[in-house]
Order: sequence, then C-alpha cells, then structure tokens
Amino acid sequence: MRFVSTRGQSDPVGFSEAVAQGLAPDGGLYLPESFPDLGTHAAQWENFTYPELCFEFFRLFATDLETDVLRRAIDHSYSTFSHPQIAPIVELNDHCKVMELFHGPTLAFKDFALQLLGNLYELQIERSGQNLTILGATSGDTGAAAISGLLGKRGVTVFILYPKGKVSPLQERQMTCTGASNVFPLAIEGTFDDAQRTVKELFSDLPFREKVGLSAVNSINLARILAQSVYYLYAWLRLGRNDRECTTFVVPTGNFGNVFAGWLLTKMGINIRGFRVATNQNDVLHRLFHTGEYSLGSVVPSLAPSMDIQVASNFERLLFFILDGDSGRVREVMNRFSQEGRYCFENFAVDGFSSSSVSDLEIPEIIRLVSREYGYLVDPHTACGFKDLRPDEKHLVLATAHPAKFPEVYENAGMEKPTSPILQELLERNPVMYESQVDPSAIRSFIEKNSSPASE
Repeated sequence: MRFVSTRGQSDPVGFSEAVAQGLAPDGGLYLPESFPDLGTHAAQWENFTYPELCFEFFRLFATDLETDVLRRAIDHSYSTFSHPQIAPIVELNDHCKVMELFHGPTLAFKDFALQLLGNLYELQIERSGQNLTILGATSGDTGAAAISGLLGKRGVTVFILYPKGKVSPLQERQMTCTGASNVFPLAIEGTFDDAQRTVKELFSDLPFREKVGLSAVNSINLARILAQSVYYLYAWLRLGRNDRECTTFVVPTGNFGNVFAGWLLTKMGINIRGFRVATNQNDVLHRLFHTGEYSLGSVVPSLAPSMDIQVASNFERLLFFILDGDSGRVREVMNRFSQEGRYCFENFAVDGFSSSSVSDLEIPEIIRLVSREYGYLVDPHTACGFKDLRPDEKHLVLATAHPAKFPEVYENAGMEKPTSPILQELLERNPVMYESQVDPSAIRSFIEKNSSPASE
C-alpha cells in the first residue's frame, strides 16, 4: 500500500517511509492512497484479542513489513498493558458505556499508538541502519507516552517540547523522571500551540531533517492514527450486532487525531452512527462544527490540560476528504489559515459529527455527577464527554486518562484523591529537564548538540 500527502506535492511512499518521515516533505499529512473494505472481515474478527485484531488491521497497511516481524512488534507493544482486555468496556447503564483507554504504562490513551510507534521506529532503524531523532510537542499525555515507548531504544534520541507550567505536575514527572540518557524533555515559555508550531517549522527545514534523521511522534504521524483506529474497531465489534450501528462514540479531543482515527473507519466500510467531539473551554473544534469557522483563539489553561489546544493539526486530514481529495484546495485553505488565523467555510457540514464544549466550572460538577449516578470515577478530560448526552440514545464514551494523573482536581472538588502505584513511584525520583524560549533556532541548535547524526 502507498500513502499520499494531503498537499499533493510529495511522491507517494510506503508504510515504513511514511512512519519514518512523520510529516510529508511538502508539509502535508500522509493518508492511505486507497482503503480496504473492513466490512467483509467483521464476522471473522469478532472474537479476536486486541493484539490479534491490531495485527490483522495493520497488515492491510504495513505491506512492506514481513508478517512475522509485524506480529512480534504488535505483541510486544501491548504486553506492557495492565488489563488483559487492553481496552475494556464498562457498562454504566443500558444506554451508556465507557471504553477504558488508560491501562497502558503512562495511564493515557496515547500509549496505544506510542508503544507501537516505538517498536516500528526500532524496526526502521534495523532496516535502514540510520539513527532517528524523534521530535514532538505535547500538552501533557503525548510526551509521557512517547518517552515511555522510546526509552532506551538503540539509535533513537527523543526531544519533547511542552508548555512550562501548563501540564499537570504528574504529567511533567512522567516526562522528566525517566533517567534515560536518550530523552530530552524541553519546557518552553509559551503554549502547546507554540510548541506545535515550532515542531512544524523545524520539520520544514529539509536539510536539518536529513542531517539529524528527524521524525514526528505527534498525531501528524499516520501510524498514530491507524493505531488508534484499532480500539474503535475493537469496541465496535464488542458492542454486539444490535448496538453497533446505533451507538455514538463520544471522544474527548483537542488535536482532532483521536476522533479522526475513529471516523476513518467509516471510509473502510464500518457503519458507525456518529462521533461526538467533546472539547474543554478551548473549543476551536466545537466552534468549527457549529459555525463553520476555523479560527484561532487564545489558549486558556484548564483542568483538562491535554486538550488546551487551538490549532487542531489533524483537521487537515478531514479537510482532504471534505474537499474530495483536492490537494490544491487543501493547500489554499491551510495557507490562508496560517496567514490570517481563520478560515470560514460556507455551509460547513460533515456527516456523523456533533460537538460540545465544557467549561472549567462544569468539569468538577460532571465528575461528581458521574460518580453519584454510576459509581464511576472519570478524569477531567473524560468528564467533558458526559455533557448533554441524551438518555434515550446509546453512547460509548472514551475514557482517555486515569483519574490519578490529576489529583488536585478531586482534592479541590472535595473528593478523595485517586492514586496509582505507577505515579506514586515517580514522586521518589529526581526530575531532569531543560528550558528554552520559543525560538526555533535555539531549539534546532539544542537538538543538533544532543542528537546523533542520522548516518554514522
């Protein structure tokens, strides 16, 4: 299978090359050139374990990898999860279920993709003999999950940019207390959007990319999207035939990668009723779906910090489909947005999507309500998914993080603080971090100083 750029000015590439590049040379995002029909496989896959399903799904896309190599990478990736079902589904009542995506090593849904991506990078280095420099921006969970997936990987150096003072203390400790010599957490003065913009600018420097073997760990990397598609498929199969086509997936999201991964299955013959885009007070996506205007706002720190985003990178992938694959129009829209900070769509409508927005005042109330109604504790991000759910419709809410990552929220709400042994252990370690202004030149120099050349 081949993969094409949303901006249409880069040559199609194979799976391994798309993973290694992360961002296409023309600045676009990779998508499959064509899509398999998964509907024909549903009956065969119903009782598969999570790793088995992941393997069958990925072998349709990773056609340049040997099947036994791919299977080992997948099995190894999910051996680090603490729950035997990997992504268990909890029934709250007849109309509402929760899929728990926090049983990985960093207690967040990002583990599903980044444990696998780390092993795919390792395969790429073995095949090519070239080192990789992994660069990413995080609003909290991506950085921790990426670091966990890449700890000690031979030939890999990891640089994670995050907004200083704008991630939870435990999220920061997950990034800075690893003790790994190949990991460089870099706290910047600014927002996640500033970090993400810096990452994209560095990727646009093609000589620098080649010199250090730069690759992206954010959800601009197609492997991340495909890995997340798997848990939607896993859930859909386990809903049972009577509920599959009448259940809406409710997805806390900021960068649009998580919900896009689910929607992508609808391009592969999987009939999903719809997707609720659940945002916090940084509601760029909610505004888009309600007004047709994609516009920058000021990032406001919130109780759900992983969603403190105003530039949703993966919207470009959806845009490619909205514009019927017209890469010239995609370039036009993205360039206009880059220059003006806004783009207005006429008669904007995408079948299958609805949205909601939750303020910081509402989050503790929702947490208490869910606890009281269902005896179930949700984290601040997952709480955003419980707003305005109709009681007469079926919903599956994605629980994207373990509540123990945000103890201050519960303490301030007058609730008992949730705990986790994994996180308690971090409190005994000494953090190692670096700081920088939002200066691409300075960050470029820092990376060059601390990474290995791509070819040695």
